[in-house]
Amino acid sequence: MDTIRGHLQQSTSVPLQRSLAVFDQMEEEEGGGASRLELRFVTAEADEEVEAEPGSDITALMLRHHQDKRKACAFLCVCGVITFTAAFLLAYAVFSGCYHCSKEGGQKNEDGQPGGGAKPPPEGGAGFYLGDLRVMMKRLLQDEDIFNTVSRVSRANHPPGSSEGTSLASEILGRFRNLQMDHTWTESLYATLQFPDRSQKSSLWLVNSEGLILEQILLNPFDFCPYSATGSIMGGVVYANYGRPQDFKWLESTGVSMVGCVVVMRVGGGVSFAEKVWLAESYRAGGALIYPDPADLPQDPRRLGLSTHTAVSEHVHLGSGDPFTPGFPSFNHTQFPPIQSSGLPLIPALPISASVAAKLLSQLSGPSCPPSWRVRLPYVRCVVGPGLSSGRRVKMSVHNVMTPVLLNNIFSSLEGRVEPDQYIILGAQRDSLGPGAVKSGVGTAILLELARTFSAMVTNGFSPRRSLLFVSWDAGDFGNVGATEWLEGYLSMLHLKAVAYFSLDQAIMGDDVLSACSSPLLVDLLDAAIRQVEHPKHAGQTIYSQAEREGGSWRIMKPLYLNSGAYSFTAFAGVPAMELRFTEERAYPFVNTPLDTASRLQEVLGGRLGMTGRSLGELVGEMVLRLAHDHILPLRITSYAQTVLQFSAQLNRHSAELQSRGLSPQWVFSARGDYSRAAETLQRAIDYSDMHDLITARSYNTRIMRVEYYFLSQYVSVVETPFRHVIHGRGNHTLSALTEHLALLTSDPERFDEKHFRRQLAFFTWTLQGAAHGLSGDIHNTHTYTHTR
Repeated sequence: MDTIRGHLQQSTSVPLQRSLAVFDQMEEEEGGGASRLELRFVTAEADEEVEAEPGSDITALMLRHHQDKRKACAFLCVCGVITFTAAFLLAYAVFSGCYHCSKEGGQKNEDGQPGGGAKPPPEGGAGFYLGDLRVMMKRLLQDEDIFNTVSRVSRANHPPGSSEGTSLASEILGRFRNLQMDHTWTESLYATLQFPDRSQKSSLWLVNSEGLILEQILLNPFDFCPYSATGSIMGGVVYANYGRPQDFKWLESTGVSMVGCVVVMRVGGGVSFAEKVWLAESYRAGGALIYPDPADLPQDPRRLGLSTHTAVSEHVHLGSGDPFTPGFPSFNHTQFPPIQSSGLPLIPALPISASVAAKLLSQLSGPSCPPSWRVRLPYVRCVVGPGLSSGRRVKMSVHNVMTPVLLNNIFSSLEGRVEPDQYIILGAQRDSLGPGAVKSGVGTAILLELARTFSAMVTNGFSPRRSLLFVSWDAGDFGNVGATEWLEGYLSMLHLKAVAYFSLDQAIMGDDVLSACSSPLLVDLLDAAIRQVEHPKHAGQTIYSQAEREGGSWRIMKPLYLNSGAYSFTAFAGVPAMELRFTEERAYPFVNTPLDTASRLQEVLGGRLGMTGRSLGELVGEMVLRLAHDHILPLRITSYAQTVLQFSAQLNRHSAELQSRGLSPQWVFSARGDYSRAAETLQRAIDYSDMHDLITARSYNTRIMRVEYYFLSQYVSVVETPFRHVIHGRGNHTLSALTEHLALLTSDPERFDEKHFRRQLAFFTWTLQGAAHGLSGDIHNTHTYTHTR
């Protein structure tokens, strides 16, 4: 027996004299095998009714027992049954509560993580244990809704500003409103996007040594790289593998000049289109062509309809948001003068198909490629160029136009009952240059399904401690424009409001391997969640147990990357963020192509699209439940101490060389120690405090929510360097830049710039020291350099 519910059926028109009916066996609850018992009161027969004074019915019955011994016996039976029932229910409640206390008691919740504890009913609503909420969520999540929504979203191209995009936005807004959420609204903004010029198409030609056209290479006019530089260039061809830093360094070491050449690069290699083009530009290339090589695709891509004539489109802005308002919002009420992002490329870039790449690479001469650069293209022997047969060259011309487009972000929220001003945010991009089953369909479907599920849970009595915010972003295919512009508009308040962000973009590209890019603060949440959720491909096995079975401990965490929907939240706004993804061992080949349809995705998954979407939704839902339920936010506040410790070890290895140049690493060591002590002290204080005290919990949560924000450097301009996070950001202020500069002491001492390194070290040290002060919480608990040195 899972539950016993007492239902008291009363009617104001019926006297209070009643007899107690037997326990009636009820129907099995929908979706489960547990039966329930109903304790039901029924009206006594009319000829047995007796009059009684208002409010003293039992006394009246007792005074009249001599009139009818049978009635007295019946009454005593009633009293006995009531007493027994009350005692039974009381005992059930006590021992059930003790059971949950034993599971969730102390300073641990039932996942064994800090910050949980046995929860009394939340203020303002019915109380549920975390296990009850999990059961409710699993019961409400539906596979069919996910599959149907992916099919609906990806039935046609829906780029920002198109009629299809506007229609989809209206549909999602309507679905949010039908869910009976607490608040639903939209925010509009104008952003500058780039599209192909309708009057003049981008082109590619083979020309002779005099520049006369020998052959035009046909391109699909709809394939383009948003934010490419426009214009024409002509030069030789260089093959640069994936266009990674190590690939360009190898070409340079071999003596291959890329100056003025068109660089041909493969899709993938862990490098975005924007990074490939930026690196080509930094080596003074004249243009960039990017193609999908069959060697990087499933063994038989043609089985799913992928031909060698398919190109992959992706933006090439080395940043996110509107590139003409870097660091500040492009909302309608703002009138900032246009400032061009430094991440916009200065060379033209085009996506090409494998067949076009084969035509170019088959004519190359020059040094041979390394073995790892081998391609799978017909008639191509792997050489790097830059020469072409018969003195030929390539001419490329890109004709794109910048266009202001009205964008709409759609929001819907469930208000928290205790801390409504703290938001757990879930988001997914809505737009796509192609059908976008993976690019926008799965994220939108899981977003809507989670919104429906949590709304239904609230209707069934769930009372979230903190607010849940569900967002459908616009212009994601252009560099997360909608999300980044919103962040820029609310930057000053987000570190006090946003608990965490979960990106649902491209959440399903397979159903075999789970990967995650995440802020380290959310690692414990994910670790607990994968132990609860069943693997979509292996029934009866959790994601964690399946990973353990296949390769030891699970190692699915990756650092946040520039094109991730979660990246701006952490690197720009200082909000802990995570992006989850189910994939296959080999890449899903259709993203950013016209072939990214629901039917192909369903075929790749063997018909398990709905099931995989449900598992991903349940995984995110598990983490959201913890954040919405626990009194203290279950974030790992000590995570960055280990990262800085690793850097300190590198500094220590170069200590003698640094000191010979008048540089002391002691300042960094002290700041790291201050941060570690502050984090550990705060964690101990949380472990030994009364978490049910609202003021105490609020104080601790405020400090926890600011941890990520503390690592945004105060010493760089948000306009010039939007990604200010010293761990995850980009620029000279970051730990990665400092580490690379430090490595020059041994690899290339002549290039080591002592003055610049001193500045980098000082900026990083003071950012870390500021984080330590912030975690300490009170001025009298902070320890500055003057106090500790």
